[in-house]
Amino acid sequence: MGILFIACSNLFGVYAPQVVRHAVDLISGQIAYHQLYSGTGLFDVFMKQFGTAILFFGLLVVMLAILRGVFLFFMRQTIIVMSRLIEYDQKNEIFEHYQRLHLDFYKRNNTGDLMSRITEDVSRVRMYTGPAIMYSINLLVLFFMVIYTMVRVNFELTLYTVAPLPVLGYLIYYVNGIIQRKSEAIQQQLSFLTTISQESFSGIRVVKSYVQEKFMHQYFQKECEHYKTNNLALAKVEAVYFPVIFLLVGFSTILTIFIGGAQVIQGKISAGNIAEFVIYINMLTWPIASVGWVMALVQRAAASQKRIDEFLNVKPDITSASSASIVVAGEIEFKKVSFTYPSTGIKALKQISFIVKKGHRMAVIGRTGSGKSTLGQLLVRMYDPDEGEILIDGVNIKSLNLPALRRQVGYVSQDVFLFSDTVFNNIGFGMNASEMDAESVKTAATYAVVHQDVLQLPEQYETVVGERGITLSGGQKQRISIARALIKEPQILVFDDCLSAVDAQTEKNILGYLNDFLQNRTTIIITHRIFSLFNFDQIIVIDDGQIIEQGNHQSLMKRRGAYFDLFEKQQSEERKATAPVE
Repeated sequence: MGILFIACSNLFGVYAPQVVRHAVDLISGQIAYHQLYSGTGLFDVFMKQFGTAILFFGLLVVMLAILRGVFLFFMRQTIIVMSRLIEYDQKNEIFEHYQRLHLDFYKRNNTGDLMSRITEDVSRVRMYTGPAIMYSINLLVLFFMVIYTMVRVNFELTLYTVAPLPVLGYLIYYVNGIIQRKSEAIQQQLSFLTTISQESFSGIRVVKSYVQEKFMHQYFQKECEHYKTNNLALAKVEAVYFPVIFLLVGFSTILTIFIGGAQVIQGKISAGNIAEFVIYINMLTWPIASVGWVMALVQRAAASQKRIDEFLNVKPDITSASSASIVVAGEIEFKKVSFTYPSTGIKALKQISFIVKKGHRMAVIGRTGSGKSTLGQLLVRMYDPDEGEILIDGVNIKSLNLPALRRQVGYVSQDVFLFSDTVFNNIGFGMNASEMDAESVKTAATYAVVHQDVLQLPEQYETVVGERGITLSGGQKQRISIARALIKEPQILVFDDCLSAVDAQTEKNILGYLNDFLQNRTTIIITHRIFSLFNFDQIIVIDDGQIIEQGNHQSLMKRRGAYFDLFEKQQSEERKATAPVE
């Protein structure tokens, strides 16, 4: 449809100069009659007929312009709107694909690169599917129509008229290459300036704490100087670009008038043909001038699509084997599970085996880097084990519906993340809008001992917490993330070192509330500390990815091994912390 509208708009555009030719020829032919009838009784009749003819031609030109404008509108409504719909589809496709990819993909690729491909690269592809295609087709259709019409009038004059246009096209292509390179350098520098600004403002507390405001300003100013230099270099090129275009177009117009004037004298063409040719030259100027720009768009779009395809061709390692809904009862079993992180090659777990019965509680204890957190990530299938099996209710989790599994497991990561949204929406993030209400959010916040803190905020639960929860303390962010897990009321809960930023009294209050909430729910608490207030059915101690001790609190204390040493050390530190200062 777009191609059809392009043809129709150009058809009416090509007719307009022909009307101008007839009008000019009419005026030229009527000059002698004007002089003949001047001062006679027929002069008024002559002027009336002459004025009517000119008005007719004028109205015809206006009508052709309106018709051309209508089809230009339809042309843009088809081709440009189509490109916007492609952009919409492509952004959604990439975003959806990103969300299916595994965690290791995000460790290998930085956020800025991901954002660039879904924004800048998609926009470049849209410029190809819209303007580049539209102007290319428009150039071919218009060039064919105009040259065909000009050749029918006078072949020799046509050759002289279009002679400078190939030079114009090459010059534009050459200069466009320079402009493209300089524009890309400017874009990269702008991206770098944005990164500096984002890091400076996100880390403003560190900047202020180390009194580095002046240094950061000088650093930013230095990079701004590079940005300014690049922009000025581009401005110099563009300052030459447009005058040269107009110079060549003007040269072509002069050739048309000079050669055409000689042929008018010789009687080969009429004066109206010169006017017609001048209009045709101006009609061809922009399409030909756009050749270099279009070629640059095509090259950039090809490079961008290659970058987009590079990520779209990445297959997610974690996929859902079933679409059937499931109801998790809560029994968990690890059978000789081993796992190595693909991005680093670090073997995090080695032949791990244990069983957590439905409704039981298990603590996973070990020093930093021992592999504790990997257990939680494997349980919600952020990764799949290299060896062994993970079973829930006796079924391998690889065969379960992945979204259903994750919905029924409450996982609190040690890496707390809050969205730049209200406290209410952050707590209810894992719920459907129809399932979430104010009472359930407040109940979850109460169990996480953050309800009173929220009431102290300016707009309570409607307070926007800022990017990554920057307006809240570390303890408040951890407790909101706990409430986010509790509101789902899952049968399985995994807490990964989620109380590291709270004080002893708050920790005691949280554990007290959790004791009630966790009744008959399977719970795994991953920590480097020992929660003496919790009665764990099972405790495993991990070191270097292996279980070195396993049992309950009493049996492990009797063994006087690693757990006993950790417990005694923790008790000693707590006694020192609470001892009165002399």
